[in-house]
Amino acid sequence: MRFSDQFLDEIRQRLPITQVVGEHVLWDKRKSQPGKGDMWACCPFHGEKSPSFHADDRRGIYHCFGCGVSGDHFRFLTEKAGMSFPEAVERLAGMAGVPMPARDERQEKREAERKSLIDVMELATKYFEAALQHNIGARARGYLLERGVSSQSQTRFRIGFSPDSRNGLKEHLAGNGVSAQDMVDTGLVASRDGDALTYDRFRNRVMFPIMDFRGRVIAFGGRALSADVPAKYLNSPETELFSKRRTLYNGQTARQAARDGSTVIVVEGYLDVIAAVSAGFEGTVAPLGTAMTEEHLQMLWQMSPDPVLCFDGDKAGLKAAERTADIVMPHLKPGFTVRIATLPEGQDPDDLIKAQGRGAFADVIDRARSLSDVIWSMETGGLVPETPEARAALQARLRERSNGIQDSSVRFHYSQAFDEKLRAFLAPMRQNRFEPRGGQQRYGQSGAYGYPSRGTPRLVVSDTLRNSRLLKPGSMAEATPREATIILSLVNHPALVEDKFELLAAIDFDTPLAQKVMGEILSLCVRHHDISAEDLKSALGARGHGPTLDRMADVLLRQGVWQIATEIALPDAETGLSHALALHNKKVQLNRELKAAEAALGEDPSEETFERLRDIKNQITTVDGTEALIEGFGSLSGRATRSF
Repeated sequence: MRFSDQFLDEIRQRLPITQVVGEHVLWDKRKSQPGKGDMWACCPFHGEKSPSFHADDRRGIYHCFGCGVSGDHFRFLTEKAGMSFPEAVERLAGMAGVPMPARDERQEKREAERKSLIDVMELATKYFEAALQHNIGARARGYLLERGVSSQSQTRFRIGFSPDSRNGLKEHLAGNGVSAQDMVDTGLVASRDGDALTYDRFRNRVMFPIMDFRGRVIAFGGRALSADVPAKYLNSPETELFSKRRTLYNGQTARQAARDGSTVIVVEGYLDVIAAVSAGFEGTVAPLGTAMTEEHLQMLWQMSPDPVLCFDGDKAGLKAAERTADIVMPHLKPGFTVRIATLPEGQDPDDLIKAQGRGAFADVIDRARSLSDVIWSMETGGLVPETPEARAALQARLRERSNGIQDSSVRFHYSQAFDEKLRAFLAPMRQNRFEPRGGQQRYGQSGAYGYPSRGTPRLVVSDTLRNSRLLKPGSMAEATPREATIILSLVNHPALVEDKFELLAAIDFDTPLAQKVMGEILSLCVRHHDISAEDLKSALGARGHGPTLDRMADVLLRQGVWQIATEIALPDAETGLSHALALHNKKVQLNRELKAAEAALGEDPSEETFERLRDIKNQITTVDGTEALIEGFGSLSGRATRSF
């Protein structure tokens, strides 16, 4: 009877190898670490006095450093206990609590058919490899070398080329006795609706073989060399051999690398994997044409208890990280989690390694954050909520996150960790950080530090810092009028978001609160393209920003800024937004120039550098006092005023 790979893997996963070996050896108490499944003993295969025989639960293997024997659960019983393989399987299945499969002739027939299809895929792989090395593959070789894929990497990953022919592979397979049905079943040929004539699925593409965990080719990914094709990347369809939800590119190598101590890293594409592996990160994998799934997560945890998920630093990458966190959270279990690494904006691993070398990517991986920290950052953005209602909303969101975890132990500890963070985070909000009403300040001998006149000192700060706007009530919370103008223009006219999305996504506000609200607006408008002003306000209110928007509206009303109101015509609102953005970006640019000028003055205190500094300060003052005076502004809304 043939046992399926899935059945044997389940036994290995459920049954620690130290339990199997432990029935035949005495563990050395000095060297062994039972809690880690890292055990040592004198070798049962040869006589010795010092323990050189090692069993490792994490890797699921044993090895003797004296005589060199090694193997897994099944091999130990066949070699040490003299059992046949079926006897060893039956014994271990009983120990693991895995029921033996009933003989299924249909299943055995399917296994034979799968083996036949594997043989077909191997034929196709060799055909593509040969085509890459032939004259016909010159352009594909040029593309690979241009992307930094060396000839050694091409060989290692068995990269090939599919010629620009409708029937090249089809004829090659037919010439080697492959049936038309097997070609269809492997996904190597395709046909159009209503047309029985098949043709090669992959044409004029660089071919990346996709292998299962036993190193057998089960699918292909093809990268187009022509710019005018609908899909730049094309994967094999779902087949008897291939399910993209259950496959990781480079999975077979990464699993072995993880057993040898390498970090498991998840990136996005084929070339990212190849670049990372070439730089020494052997445990790198990628999902195939799909976001990470629960099945991927379980496969990763079979390799490592804490794989690193690597995301681009742009907004799309951050969104992908948030979606992945939602997938992972319910399935957390004791000892098993993920870490999140964020790349510099605009770079993927391939770009980063080529531009800055291995060290830069290693630094990104070393700085990977825990999942709990990432969730915390997603929910808070580093901003302390202003009102009791907003703080309650934050607490409710965190509680909802932790309550979604299925494992009761992990759920408890996440809830506890979030509560502890929340108490520390909100502590300054509960303290009277400034002088008590009517109180006097007492100073130490130096006069450098101040304390409240009564009670326990709550805050110790220098006079300079106390007088800074950083510690004035509300100074860090309140948005500037210009920031309020930009935000309320978008809240009352969400249609403006799509037209100016790139500009808005890159905006750098002075106040963290404004930055947080802007992020929420962009996120809501991306998810709901046609969201109305009323729905957007309601959604922002549900996230605790209602009081903030009310204060912004009140400030602008008192300043006479009417162009942000809901009833204002869209063209007028757009014009007002454009000028507010222009003034804001000009101020940001001038502040950068001011910092550079101050640094230059420190290096060269000449009259010229001083004049440059004074000129920039004058420009900043001008921008701060500038109003957008536009001919005819407001005429569409029934106003002929010029004020902004």
